[in-house]
Amino acid sequence: MIKKKQGVKLLLIFVIACGAMGIYLLASLFTAGLGFPLDDAWIHQTYARNLARLGEWSFLPGAPSGGSTSPLWSVLLSIGYLFSHQAFGWAYVLGGMCLALMGFAGEKIFRDAFPETRLKFPIFGVYLILEWHLVWAAASGMETILLAALVTVFSWTLLKAQKNWYALGGLVGLAVWIRPDAITLLGPALFSAVLIPTSYRDRLVNAFRIIGVFLAAFVPYLAFNLAISGSLWPNTFYAKQAEYRALLETPLLWRFFRLASLPLIGSGVLLLPGVIYFAWCSWQKRQWASLSLVIWWLGYTLLFALRLPLAYQHGRYLMPAMPVYFLIGWLGYSLLLKKFRVTSKKGYILRNSWTLALWLVLLFFYSTGAGVYANDVGIIQTEMVKTAEWIRDNTPEDALIAAHDIGALGYFGQRELVDLAGLISPEVISFIRNEEQLGDYLDREGVDYLVTFPGWYPTLVARGEEIYSSDGKFSPLSGGENMAVYKWSGD
Repeated sequence: MIKKKQGVKLLLIFVIACGAMGIYLLASLFTAGLGFPLDDAWIHQTYARNLARLGEWSFLPGAPSGGSTSPLWSVLLSIGYLFSHQAFGWAYVLGGMCLALMGFAGEKIFRDAFPETRLKFPIFGVYLILEWHLVWAAASGMETILLAALVTVFSWTLLKAQKNWYALGGLVGLAVWIRPDAITLLGPALFSAVLIPTSYRDRLVNAFRIIGVFLAAFVPYLAFNLAISGSLWPNTFYAKQAEYRALLETPLLWRFFRLASLPLIGSGVLLLPGVIYFAWCSWQKRQWASLSLVIWWLGYTLLFALRLPLAYQHGRYLMPAMPVYFLIGWLGYSLLLKKFRVTSKKGYILRNSWTLALWLVLLFFYSTGAGVYANDVGIIQTEMVKTAEWIRDNTPEDALIAAHDIGALGYFGQRELVDLAGLISPEVISFIRNEEQLGDYLDREGVDYLVTFPGWYPTLVARGEEIYSSDGKFSPLSGGENMAVYKWSGD
């Protein structure tokens, strides 16, 4: 049962989280209307709507598919469609709740680490829910913020003096239903279990407790994927790696540091000394649970550098790990501040200047992030959503549409689709970047229209006749193009 003081703190964090998200949503509303900054968010909405209304796991009605990376997120979104025809607002509510949960769990970690702290204000919890990457994620309609919140709760459970090994295994098992890469959380859980200073028997028992509960959730996940798509992992697991394989040609070290620098875009750069100091202290004191979080963040970043080194969209693939970076940076920062006790003028100036700079940079990037979010929503609304509505209103009901971005098309377009990204058309994955083979495939499938940004498939668009181009301003101003529709001729 939550104590009264904790309840007040949780309420305060929730109110601030709602306010933080609300400003981003208002920025979007007055810029291009409410929406989502990623087309993929509409994929989740489409699966959720079909699940609630048709009782089936499908993107296209009547055709089960494994195009949702996050079954749990899609299921949670489906709840909104039980009460409303337009459930976007429910996605915002879920995002706000996850943001608040992340802030509360982060604050608990900080208080457990520094129980002598007299400040009643939930300072680290508020820091987390004002960090612009995380607010963007909360308002994105994506599973990213749910996994970020669960990772923070996992970290809280891991760092407790009295560890609940069953809970750790359960959290990892649950996390895999959010994103498959969350299986990496097994690393810090087992690392802590086998290195805790106790008997070998107890270490082995603790490890089996983690694995046993994890498997209870993981095996059904594999069975679900196998039943839906015929493979153990969702289609997105294979499609994204195939599409961006060319990025692996750049040096690994460059890819790693590029991804590792993403949380530094903002106040995170001022926490870098704290990250280094926290890692050093954890090693020196043999605090294995703390050290395992440092290793996990580095390993998670390395995994994406090895398999999917995408830094675009503000590093959304690395956002679930960002709370861990901010956490270890904040704890290390707090340890450093304890060293700089106000015993001299220089110490006083250094301590307070660093703290002031941290919060000023945090608030600056939070405010500019609102504009970034609004622009991202504007691109999706004026390119993907508007084009999907044009397809719905100007093409025959039995038309077959080929497209790379299928989210808004699936939700608004109400047409049969061929997915050039392979999420619901996994057969294209083997030749996903070969335009000649893609063109032949479209011919075989009998495609009527091609929807794409012209620069993405120059060979394909040359085989069609442009019949529509959006007039959105956000994409060209951001260095992109307008979405176009081509009558597919195949010549």
